[in-house]
Amino acid sequence: MQLSHGPSDAPHVWVVAFPARLANDVRSVLAFVPDARLGPVEPFQVEVQGEIVAIPSRIYNEEPEVGLERSLTGTQRLILHCLYSRHSDGRVRQRRLEQIVSSSEPWVVPFVMQLVGEYVLEILEGIGQGLPGLAVPGSAQRRLYGEFISRNAVFFARTERRVVSYWSCYYRWKYATFGTYPGCALVEEFRAAASEQVGGRWPRHTPPPSTDAASGPT
Repeated sequence: MQLSHGPSDAPHVWVVAFPARLANDVRSVLAFVPDARLGPVEPFQVEVQGEIVAIPSRIYNEEPEVGLERSLTGTQRLILHCLYSRHSDGRVRQRRLEQIVSSSEPWVVPFVMQLVGEYVLEILEGIGQGLPGLAVPGSAQRRLYGEFISRNAVFFARTERRVVSYWSCYYRWKYATFGTYPGCALVEEFRAAASEQVGGRWPRHTPPPSTDAASGPT
């Protein structure tokens, strides 16, 4: 069961979603975020370069006015986009993803990776388009994501299983085999990045692209 924090807890919950050095920037961003009736949903924890962060599964705040966003620094706007990539509205998540997916900041990576394990097909396609370097051995993007996955093996395994589950539940009518589903290509590239990072084969938690799968939700 997922639990929601009360609205009064939101500032603390959002600050700990980022490395400690960004705490003041996060607080500056929160000054522009409208209040919400519901607080953030129970966060998931991952490691970012040796530091544990706890990112909300969902937030329910309306978006700030565009004019207010323009007054933020570049780092602060990136933080804002990351936070709203956790929004309950899939269209908001997709729009904010487009602003963060190509970032080279390690603390952005878990926000992108969490979206890989969700159900909006257009978001999966956007991630694939925004990370062309994943398919290039030795590229900066491959190193960035490979390093994150190597530190968060359990998180990535759960993401893989979710990709299979959402394909089976919602998209099997369109993609008859898992290997033709856009999420499959993504997890294959992420796994290759992790393998390159550790210098060995990374464990697989999805069917091979060339086979079918009879998987239900997990």
